[in-house]
Amino acid sequence: MSTYDKYYEKFESSFFASITVGILVSSILGGIAAMAVLMNGTAPIQMIQLFVVVVAAMGFNGSILGQQTPRTIYNFLIGSLAVNTLIAIVNFAL
Repeated sequence: MSTYDKYYEKFESSFFASITVGILVSSILGGIAAMAVLMNGTAPIQMIQLFVVVVAAMGFNGSILGQQTPRTIYNFLIGSLAVNTLIAIVNFAL
């Protein structure tokens, strides 16, 4: 069993608690990433990065509101966390 499958089973077994925590973590990390982007200015490249941050965070929230399957929601959560973490790290390093 892979790490992905192990954590997915935990996510699915307590689905409603997991999506609640996922919304909190994704929104907080998205806010941190947005702050990091805007600390570097408001040039067009920063606005594109800000757009990507918002799309990633809202994609996860939209998958919950759209009542997608648990696996789809889990994949959106992983994607949102990965994108926002990467953008935050890159912008804090500049």
